[in-house]
Amino acid sequence: MSLRSPMGRVLGLGSAKDGVSHWWMQRVSAVALVVLGLWFASALLRLGDFSHAAILAWIALPLNAVLLSLLIGTAVYHSYLGVQVVVEDYVSKHGLKIVAMLLVTFVHIVLAALGVFSVLRIAFGAVA
Repeated sequence: MSLRSPMGRVLGLGSAKDGVSHWWMQRVSAVALVVLGLWFASALLRLGDFSHAAILAWIALPLNAVLLSLLIGTAVYHSYLGVQVVVEDYVSKHGLKIVAMLLVTFVHIVLAALGVFSVLRIAFGAVA
């Protein structure tokens, strides 16, 4: 005997309507972070020189700029998914939950934008 509603059995959705997709996106972003993190660590280990000029030159390479932007975007998205679950699970008041989710969303968008903007600024030579 199933405790799921008939509509839930037909649609295959839980009570939150998107729990499975949220769970999958956390796993997919985690795998992407592992791959991008391994690239980042190995690229830094191969760099050798950690001077400001060497790091700027490394970021300015097109492949490195693209992969670094992907790393930043993936890390921020993964963080957003995790913080969203924490807010949904532990903030009990509805109004406070809405405000917290708006704040969390805004902060993560700003972090992603600043990170990618910084990489692009270096990659296109605006920083000397």
